Amino acid sequence: MANFTSSVFQNEFLPDQGTDVHAIVSVTGTETGTAGSSGSEVGEIIIVDTSGSMIGPRIEMAKQAAQIACDMITDGTWFAIVAGTHQAYLAYPRVTSGPGLVQMNPQTRREAQRAIAAFRADGGTAIGRWLLLARQLFQSVGSLSGRHAILLTDGEDYNETPTQLDQAIRQCIGQFQADCRGIGVDWKVSEVRKIAQALLGSIDIIPDARDLPQVMAGLVHQAMNRGVANAQLRVWTPQDAQILFVRQVSPTVEDLTYRGQPINPLTQGYPTGAWGNETRDYHIAVRLPAKAVGQEQLAARVQLVVGSQILTQGLVKARWSDDPGLTAQIAPEVAHYTGQTELAAAIQSGLAARAAGDDHTATVRLGRAVQLAEATGNAEATTRLRRVVEVTDAATGTVRLRRDVNKADEMALDTASTKTTRIRN
Repeated sequence: MANFTSSVFQNEFLPDQGTDVHAIVSVTGTETGTAGSSGSEVGEIIIVDTSGSMIGPRIEMAKQAAQIACDMITDGTWFAIVAGTHQAYLAYPRVTSGPGLVQMNPQTRREAQRAIAAFRADGGTAIGRWLLLARQLFQSVGSLSGRHAILLTDGEDYNETPTQLDQAIRQCIGQFQADCRGIGVDWKVSEVRKIAQALLGSIDIIPDARDLPQVMAGLVHQAMNRGVANAQLRVWTPQDAQILFVRQVSPTVEDLTYRGQPINPLTQGYPTGAWGNETRDYHIAVRLPAKAVGQEQLAARVQLVVGSQILTQGLVKARWSDDPGLTAQIAPEVAHYTGQTELAAAIQSGLAARAAGDDHTATVRLGRAVQLAEATGNAEATTRLRRVVEVTDAATGTVRLRRDVNKADEMALDTASTKTTRIRN
């Protein structure tokens, strides 16, 4: 049976008439099982870009990766294979009515792998249509409690407008989760990132198509080991309080603030998707009515919920004091993740400025990113940043832009910008 625990890290002391409370709520799941192990039904869709730009080794490696995915999808899982060009094609199962997914078993696995082997690279790219087909397929099996897709693409969304893609993404929010991977360097990070963020998934680059099978195996393994589907983070605050923001800050930075849905007049629910054996950290900021020294109150109650079942909860507190030694402290966890959030923003804005030819802003922002990565112990970000800038002094953020940057290194920095490191003990 799944077991969840939570811990709250904060400085609960506020100065006289102080209002803003910040806390890191860390939630850990163990013994969560595998997808569908609780008796619920789950669905998995593999979406493979088969446009003309995939011709050659890429399409061959993508076929191999999709076939490996079929080997790793557990029996009983509802699944489908989608081939994407300027249209979206249901490669398997070949149905025209009824459920668009079939359950995995030895026979359907072999049939799917034969269908994948017939992929040919041709046509354009319309990712929004691929997503809408996946949505339609998932909806055709109403009993699914967990819905997950893996999307592979190597190009920009040329065959539909940004508005069309945005509309498709909006229609898919809450319908399924999607982990997205870009192959090579001819796709647009910002385009794929908005898909992954909206659909509670991850994004990364696969510079070399030969790595596709290994990457796909890892993604399917992760999906099959998420035994708790559709969990929700619920935040209760007292009357007259205001939620300033709710952010996931580990393992990645994801702003959930504007995705809250009212549960009752005092409680908002935020989607977190499926869970495996893992820890996620959330930064909760609440503004309370100002109070005088000596008073105290509960600032927030943070719960992880599946359906009507409360899996765990943490309490965020507030106490007003006139002792500067207490009120001036910042919880190390809050400081750490505030820096990690700023780091993600600095990387993205620095790279955007560099692409726009604004070298001054790029240098300032990427220099700040180097400084934050060093201060928060984010070794991965530090390594990636050094491939884009020459670091003179990491502590002060003194850097120079490199002129001979490999595009794959730049895109890898961009895709990894929201990945965070947990606070060092």
